Amino acid sequence: MCLLCVTACESPTGPSVGIDERFTLSPGESARVASTDVTLTFVDVQGDSRCPADATCIQGGDAVVRVRAAGGSRTETLELHTGDSSRASAQYQGYRVTLAELQPYPFSSRPPISDGDYRATLVVSRD
Repeated sequence: MCLLCVTACESPTGPSVGIDERFTLSPGESARVASTDVTLTFVDVQGDSRCPADATCIQGGDAVVRVRAAGGSRTETLELHTGDSSRASAQYQGYRVTLAELQPYPFSSRPPISDGDYRATLVVSRD
């Protein structure tokens, strides 16, 4: 019974994800990049001004997803943007961390998105 409990538990840093593999994190959740010492933690979303899906907007807006990257003795907060593909990724220790998607998408007919409801889908590739 104890062995089953121990093997069913994930590591304290969360799941391990592979290079070029899409993975989704909730705020506060972490994932370790397999075969590296890099751990990524979804910190929060800043300034979600994305155009609601049920509205017509002149501009698409932007949301900034903050991800803490830690590896070795270096920790850095990356800011990944939804509204500018040139700023949707950032380099960290020879890897590129890319924001593939931020959910849920806002709707003007629904209440504002709570901080804990966000889900960020990321991809890590070799730079």
